[in-house]
Amino acid sequence: MMDLKNSLRTSMPGLLAALMLAIVASHALAGDSEWDFSGNTALQLRGFSQDALWPGQNSSDLEVSVSAEWEARWRSEDGDQRASFIPFARWDENDEERRHLDLREAYWAFEGDQFEVLVGFNKVFWGVTESVHLVDIVNQTDLVEDIDQEDKLGQPMVNLAVQKDWGLLNVYLLPYFRERTFPGLDGRFRSPLPVDWDDADYESGAKEKHVDVALRYSHYFGDVDIGLYYFRGTSREPRLLLADNGRELKPFYDQIDQVGLDLQYTRDAWLWKLEAIVRDGFDETFAAGVAGFEYTFYQVNETDADIGILLEYQYDERSSLEPVSTADNDVFMGVRWSLNDPQDTAILVGAVVDKKTSETFFNIEAERRFGDSISLELRLRTITNAEQDEPLYSFSRDDYIQLQLSRYF
Repeated sequence: MMDLKNSLRTSMPGLLAALMLAIVASHALAGDSEWDFSGNTALQLRGFSQDALWPGQNSSDLEVSVSAEWEARWRSEDGDQRASFIPFARWDENDEERRHLDLREAYWAFEGDQFEVLVGFNKVFWGVTESVHLVDIVNQTDLVEDIDQEDKLGQPMVNLAVQKDWGLLNVYLLPYFRERTFPGLDGRFRSPLPVDWDDADYESGAKEKHVDVALRYSHYFGDVDIGLYYFRGTSREPRLLLADNGRELKPFYDQIDQVGLDLQYTRDAWLWKLEAIVRDGFDETFAAGVAGFEYTFYQVNETDADIGILLEYQYDERSSLEPVSTADNDVFMGVRWSLNDPQDTAILVGAVVDKKTSETFFNIEAERRFGDSISLELRLRTITNAEQDEPLYSFSRDDYIQLQLSRYF
């Protein structure tokens, strides 16, 4: 049975979602507006090549899980209002913490001539680089979904967006904090001690009800796209402290101030990319950045296929007292092959190499659609040269190959 405490953990997010649905339903019933319904169900198989490293982890070589995501989207007859409702659920046979339910989106928005107001749960993505998204800070990471930190929890917010000739200005009020999810005792991809994320501590006395704020300006100048923001509030990255019982870790969420910059310069087949942040954190003020390029060879050998070459350098000067980062002095190299066929076949092969230790995280991602409603995804990930005092050592026996079959409707 689904354990809702891992996602909608208090009454506040549920009340916000109910309010959004009530607003949308009342408007929809009053006019001739339309709903669009879609979604997907997926079967995911993960095969591990080595025995688990830490005591208590499930010893099975195969992990089976199923997921479902439903989408209901609405737009008013005159087009000035819209809404979205997207719940997501997963059941995992081994890890109880991976059996969870989340609202990825549940919002109502009103669009004026040069502004938009959005209220509810939403996902906001900031960033341009491939290997790591330093500037992406609004939404919390759903770490039980994948170790690549690409999956995000829905964030309650009030968002005012103002579009002018001089650019786009977004103001965010974030009235409720979502705690990061972590694998349980049975789960793979965990630290030597499991994280009890039900027992989180906060620097703020308001805890998860602290109101965070963010301001972001974005625009383009010729071939350059720029984004600049300021964030003040609860860090999405917790420090992991030893619990009183000595058998678990517990998250501690500090209050931070962070400024971020993302740039992308497009020139013919070149994409030059930069993400950089400066954060006033727990121990110190530090800077981090990732920069590189993607060069694309179009219509290779007179076919429709494109091949992109990617290269990025990751830098992070934070101290060991700050939340752990693996992207501190690393180089990412990758190749993206897009067939541009009716089946949307694409393959990404990449590796992140630590310049100091030669620790390597190798990754393959491939996907292909079959017909109008079926897609198949393949992922293969391995870690080599992991030293015991490095963060990736915890996952050094979690090499795996993953197949996911999804049906869309």
